[in-house]
Amino acid sequence: MRSLKDWKQIAYLLDGNPRQQLAHAAILATGITAVLAPFDPVLAGTVPLGIDLPESDLDILCAVYEPEHFQSTLAKSYGQLPGFTCHQKQIGGLPTTIARFDAAGFRFELFGHPRPVEEQNGYRHMVVEARLLSLAGPEASEAIRQLKREGLKTEPAFARYFDISGDPYLALLDLYHATDAALQRLVASSRH
Repeated sequence: MRSLKDWKQIAYLLDGNPRQQLAHAAILATGITAVLAPFDPVLAGTVPLGIDLPESDLDILCAVYEPEHFQSTLAKSYGQLPGFTCHQKQIGGLPTTIARFDAAGFRFELFGHPRPVEEQNGYRHMVVEARLLSLAGPEASEAIRQLKREGLKTEPAFARYFDISGDPYLALLDLYHATDAALQRLVASSRH
């Protein structure tokens, strides 16, 4: 299975669109990769895929097995920034820390989940979405961005564009281990 790029190395953003380049600068300006290094951070979501909207935030996934340590690290490093919040909730039956703050022209949203990042749903969704976009071409990216402008969340927008039935979040997870040939068939059957 191809993942297209090393999502842990944000240098790929430098070759991206202007907003991706700004995201790279914001990540460097906040020092967030160094602060979060013990938690194996990975930028996920729409910005890495180049299908973000102006209001899209920078989603950073982290592997967090000691939530109190994670929360204290975030409060110490970013607690003084505008819009800082940090709370826990159950996601998938596991304690998950969600933190938000504004910095360097972006809204940051951090997810601390007690699983390796590569096993987290947000990461797997992004990998599948990147593979689909790679196979479908640039018209798919623009169409999905338009569906997002119309109010759809990312996974439902992918499901609508690629005619994927069922719960879009679960259906995309089901495609994570799909071969390129299987994804190519899906893309071909949903041609607009």
